[in-house]
Amino acid sequence: MQRLCKLLTTRDRSQVTDTQTGPQLPPRNTHNRSCVSTDDSDDYEEPDPAVSLPVDMANKDGFLSVPGTKVRYSSLCSDDELLDEEEHTTNRRKSWQDYGLSTLGSIYLPSSGRLSTTLPAQDLASSQSGAIKTGWLDKSPPQGSLIFQRRWVKLDSDYLRYYDNEKEVYSKRLIPTSVITEVLSVGDQKFEVVTDQRTFLFRADSDAERSEWVRVLQEVRSQHGEVATFHLWEAAEQQGYLELRGLRSKLYIVAAADKIYLYKNQEEFKMGIGITSIDMNVGNIKDTDRRAFDLTTPYRIFSFVADSEQCKEQWVCVMRECISVALSHSEVCERIWEEPSNASCADCSAPRPEWASINLCVCVCKRCAGEHRSLGPSISKVRSLKMDRKVWTEELIQVFLLLGNERANGFWAANVPPSEALSTDSTSEERKRHVSSKYRHGKYRRYHPLYGHQAELDRALCVNVQSDDLLESLSLIFCGADVNGCRGDAEGASPLQLAQSHGQLLQLELLNHNRNTELPRLEVDAVMETVHYFAPPSVTHNGFLFKTASMNRPIAERKAKEEFSRRWCVLNDGVFSYYESDKNATPNGGLKTREIVCLAANAQLKHGYSHTFELYSDAERLYLFGADDADTVRDWVKSIAKSFLPACAEWFLQCEFGRVGRLRCKDSLHLHSPRIGWFCLEGSALHICLDSHTHETIHLHKLKELSIQQDNEVLVLVEKGRSLYIEGERKLDFAGWCADIQKAASSCGDSLNQQQLTDTDVPVIVERCITYITQCGMSSEGIYRKSGVNSRVAALCEAFRGDARSVFLKEGEQQLDDVANTLKRFFRDLHDGLFTHTPQAWLQATAIPDDSTRISEYQQLLSTLPQVNNATLCALVNHLYCVQCYADRNQMTLHNLAIVFGPTLFKTDGKDYTAGRVIEDLIQHYIHIFNVDEQQLKKQLDEIALIIKIKDLENLKPAPPGGHFICTVYLEEKKESAEQLVKIPGSMSAFELVCEILDRRNISVREKDYWCCFEVNEKEETERMLHYEERVLPVVHSLGTDSHLLLRKHLSMEAMLIYIASKVDVSRHGMMRFREERSLLPTSFNERYFILTNTSLRLYKEVRSNRAEREWPVRCLKVYHGIKKKLRPPTCWGLTVMYESEKPDKQEKQQWYLCCDTQAEMREWFATFLSIQHDGRIWPEGGSGGVCVRSSSSAMPERRLGNVSLIPLRGNERDIRNSVAAFSAGPLDPLALRAPVEHLRDSSLQ
Repeated sequence: MQRLCKLLTTRDRSQVTDTQTGPQLPPRNTHNRSCVSTDDSDDYEEPDPAVSLPVDMANKDGFLSVPGTKVRYSSLCSDDELLDEEEHTTNRRKSWQDYGLSTLGSIYLPSSGRLSTTLPAQDLASSQSGAIKTGWLDKSPPQGSLIFQRRWVKLDSDYLRYYDNEKEVYSKRLIPTSVITEVLSVGDQKFEVVTDQRTFLFRADSDAERSEWVRVLQEVRSQHGEVATFHLWEAAEQQGYLELRGLRSKLYIVAAADKIYLYKNQEEFKMGIGITSIDMNVGNIKDTDRRAFDLTTPYRIFSFVADSEQCKEQWVCVMRECISVALSHSEVCERIWEEPSNASCADCSAPRPEWASINLCVCVCKRCAGEHRSLGPSISKVRSLKMDRKVWTEELIQVFLLLGNERANGFWAANVPPSEALSTDSTSEERKRHVSSKYRHGKYRRYHPLYGHQAELDRALCVNVQSDDLLESLSLIFCGADVNGCRGDAEGASPLQLAQSHGQLLQLELLNHNRNTELPRLEVDAVMETVHYFAPPSVTHNGFLFKTASMNRPIAERKAKEEFSRRWCVLNDGVFSYYESDKNATPNGGLKTREIVCLAANAQLKHGYSHTFELYSDAERLYLFGADDADTVRDWVKSIAKSFLPACAEWFLQCEFGRVGRLRCKDSLHLHSPRIGWFCLEGSALHICLDSHTHETIHLHKLKELSIQQDNEVLVLVEKGRSLYIEGERKLDFAGWCADIQKAASSCGDSLNQQQLTDTDVPVIVERCITYITQCGMSSEGIYRKSGVNSRVAALCEAFRGDARSVFLKEGEQQLDDVANTLKRFFRDLHDGLFTHTPQAWLQATAIPDDSTRISEYQQLLSTLPQVNNATLCALVNHLYCVQCYADRNQMTLHNLAIVFGPTLFKTDGKDYTAGRVIEDLIQHYIHIFNVDEQQLKKQLDEIALIIKIKDLENLKPAPPGGHFICTVYLEEKKESAEQLVKIPGSMSAFELVCEILDRRNISVREKDYWCCFEVNEKEETERMLHYEERVLPVVHSLGTDSHLLLRKHLSMEAMLIYIASKVDVSRHGMMRFREERSLLPTSFNERYFILTNTSLRLYKEVRSNRAEREWPVRCLKVYHGIKKKLRPPTCWGLTVMYESEKPDKQEKQQWYLCCDTQAEMREWFATFLSIQHDGRIWPEGGSGGVCVRSSSSAMPERRLGNVSLIPLRGNERDIRNSVAAFSAGPLDPLALRAPVEHLRDSSLQ
């Protein structure tokens, strides 16, 4: 390393000397400073010598001024903001020498004597080679200046940079393309590059040039998908503030891999927006002072000052390491890492080891390599995979590929106790002790059967080197076989000669590196008998199992014991074979472990044998094995999993998994390049291993959404902040993955930790019930004391238990008391209770008389609860605290709430008030027990007060007289003869309106007649079918003068029902032509890609787009058939979509248009919208067409008291006649139950 540094220093000095006399500064940009001022750092006056800093008197040429000229200096100070606060001085601007870029110690230099900042011609060509686009642009600073500065801009796949001119090496600004969120054209040949925190404005010379820049930038940005976290945040090896000589403020310096990055401060580093980067392959480090050092390049000298000597030493060490990395080569590394086990350290499992012991045949990390060096070259010959290129012959590389860390550790680490195993966090002392025990003493090695018998070991080595079994040779050598000895026969050939004569070049390579190796010195005291050499067995596991015939389809039925056959199974050398019995030598069949793609351990008693497991092969075959003994099956599952899992995923073996295997996956950052990953399903946790660096766990109970898309080929897992798309390479095992993941993601028990959870670890059922009651029932009198309808409460509980994520509580659809009782029943039915195993401790705490001591006891008990119980209790008490704050309206005082929830949460009979006392204390002292932020609590109460105020205003709206509204409805077409005046009560649905009109007109309904009510808008040339459950009165109130209601047959309903019935997945995706309501162009329908899920409609610019341009909640959309003709739709099959925001404080309305290519496509999109918005209920259940309409009255409440029909006290003559007919007909006549219902019920209650 010292020799390398000297070489670099000599080279750099020579280049500096050559460049000091030649190149001139590029021509300066001149601006009219009289009109607008700017704080650009490019143009300035020559500094006054009287105020200049001290100079190096030894270098007199360095401060000779050039009279009569104004000199322009380059600067690392960005033109869009200074590196520190402005400090105006007379006729002075900082030069680039002020920022520490001094040339050999000088502070100011004229143009003829400064160090060149331009690249040599060959370097300039190479620097441009990676650029996607370069060119001149005008750049505007963000301080409001109207003056644009000319900048040379260069774009590559990673960064957008701009410079003073095209010859500059170090940029003035560095913008990673991964943090760019948008690129927008803003007129006058300008465009904006937008990040999350900053916006950069550029101006091109022409519209065509501007368009080309925008296009290229958008393409580069789209390759990154959604905006990524700046990658240097994790890759940085060292970061911190350093002073750059001449600056009043410090710069934030980051060392990562082979580069040094300069930032204004840490905040800009987190944003990713830097000043410049320095390639360390041309750098050299020089100590200059106690706390100072220089980073010298052929183009500039960066003079840094650290805060302390220790800090300086750290930076110098890190920067020299960056130089080493920059000068190293990664070809050998990449080849060695092709063997998966070589991608992690053989001693501590650290990822991507860059060192190796060439005689011990193991790859190790940097920290372990240091301990190997301390053993000495006679034990471990340590070489770098990157820098010692000459050592790595093709034969040596092949030795490491064939052996690999896994097989080598099968010898070296066969008996490592868990207490002595290393991890990536192990200390240096632990590493030293472990490495010495492992290689110097051979403490953990697997002893060869011939160990202790020298002659037999030597003879065995001579025999083995004639074959290609490298692992056996390694075992023999390090158990004492003599590499240089002879086999003792007449020929007297040594192992080296034998390997050479038989053409075993890899054996020869291994022997040569161990000719002088010092063997492990740990001896076995026991006397060993003489044994003769034979090849050691390599059986991993064997035993009897019961097997069914393999199949190419999922197992849908239970397999009885009679369908299993007893087989002797052997897992040997990468092959899983099964025999008729343990006496047979020929297997009945077998499966190579590398062909196994999935292993599933079935639930107990799923088949005839109590414990079974399934193997899936890449040839789409399924093998089922079983046994009655749980330990037998567990051992087999672990052994088989270990045989096919890669080294990076071996930690799966520590899990009690239900399914493990290989799948393809992609996320928002790799949407078009699926990656192969290894997955492990353990309970409700899905572990993922993509490589040795990427391990993560997804908690399925916390998913926001789980769906199967694209004809059951993609499983979509949506969690907070991202979506993961899992694809199966084969349908057989992927179907099992989908079923198991869906089951694991659902609520699977009666304890809190088995529920579907929110991000705050609160069960979804609790969160949604509390939210509903907060929005709809805080002012309801007697909330939580009134009983709901038991059947509806049971149905709600069952729905939440099945899939809580898909249950949405809406006002008008669910009753307030039903939701409140659902919440209470959930807590009452918890198996372990909310307070788990400590309810008595909570009850006993009430006996403490002192409030502060009692509160401390509650806090102590709260800290002992599991995380889910703790979070749930906090959410519930917070809600009850808010409820009692409005006790003047809901009458639920502190005492009343304690009476209700005490017995519920503690599962007592309510006779003793102790449980109520606990709840009363928790609510009364809520702020102190739970350490609540009072400002946040006040904000929450203010929001609730606003909700109550809005509800009160809605209740003050005058209702129509008599609770009815007279409306005109047309039958089949709009004309006078088709008019029908109908009294519409508030509760009338579209289904009931259709029934009433058809009854009034005595229209007989035939099979396949689907009569529906439509909202028709003549001005917009659209119509919308009202869902059969939709209330008519709100629609009537919203009708304009150009709108009316129309009843007619829906000719496409049958096709829609068939389509919905055939769909497996509720979602839909595809291309449609899209236009917004306010479009500048007369015909601006553009192709867009849409994805419709059960929660939202997302718009993408194209199929390959990673990020949705727009997204709307499905429940806020109204979909109409038809588009106005003046919009010139490209096809006649169009939909008009209306969006209305649900937020009361921010009402937002949008209207846009969609065009489909065919009528069938339009019908399918509309049917999907309707199905999602109404949970799959497009038409009433129990029939089709007229059958369903005619049986409508049976779905309405009957006017009966026992078996006697009730005659309404009010109503018209027709109503009374129908009821009398029903009374006369008796209870068995179904045709007598046709009277309209809802408006009679309203009138009878008046």
